[in-house]
Amino acid sequence: MNKNTESSNEIGKLYVVATPIGNLADISYRAIETLKQVDLIAAEDTRHVKMLLQHYGITNKLVSLHQHNEEKYSHVLLDKLRSGLSIALVSDAGTPLLSDPGMPLVKLVKDSGLDVVPIPGACALITALSAAGLPVTQFSFEGFLPRTSSARKSFFKERVLLSKTWVFYESCHRILATLQDMAEIIPLDRQIVIARELTKLHETIVKTSLAEALELVEHDDNMRKGEFVVIVDGAVEDKKDSEMTIEQIKLLQVLLKEVSIKTAVAMAVELTGVRKKILYQAALTMNQEDEL
Repeated sequence: MNKNTESSNEIGKLYVVATPIGNLADISYRAIETLKQVDLIAAEDTRHVKMLLQHYGITNKLVSLHQHNEEKYSHVLLDKLRSGLSIALVSDAGTPLLSDPGMPLVKLVKDSGLDVVPIPGACALITALSAAGLPVTQFSFEGFLPRTSSARKSFFKERVLLSKTWVFYESCHRILATLQDMAEIIPLDRQIVIARELTKLHETIVKTSLAEALELVEHDDNMRKGEFVVIVDGAVEDKKDSEMTIEQIKLLQVLLKEVSIKTAVAMAVELTGVRKKILYQAALTMNQEDEL
């Protein structure tokens, strides 16, 4: 990873570099050295990344790579790698590609047979999970949720019976509306964790029931500020739930989109062998939005 390698016959490498999500001290020595030594830094927002680089005395050239130009500009960066330049990919904060731009470039570079080197570090998802106090042996990361209420409710309906922990990101503009939509679909006693402003001065990590979380966000202005990670406990598997597999639940969900509850349950009985009472209870839960 040497600078000034324009004339080199060697192929450059792409370094995917995690940067702090708030506290500038949360960066590794390896990440700092990588950012100093590469020929070029591709950043989601060059103005934002400049503050980090200035803090550590890094003066490398910056180029912008964001969701509006990455499909086209990734080919330009690939040509630079082939010419021998080394490039670091960074997002505004955290690990690139985790709900941030970068996938087209990484995929293009990998498919071209060139090296992609991960430089690990901060990630809001992992940071929140580590302090959540909910099961993390298995979890599902959902990224940012849909922007419309109807789409969010459909999303929650698909996951109301999921037994493992699931996690999503949300913005300050939609956190209240998202919790309100959740409260119409997810049982109000379900445990959730709201993590906001992670590693920053006003870091807040609250574990409570969905009902109490909604009340907190409704009545506390500060709980509607910052960037959010929301972690939802999985559904409790009692005897009736444990008799249905995830595949059977998904099948029932597909059937309910096409036919009535009665028909969907009857078809699911024939296809899965699960008892009618269990399937009917699951179908009612999945369709509780329509029953309201």
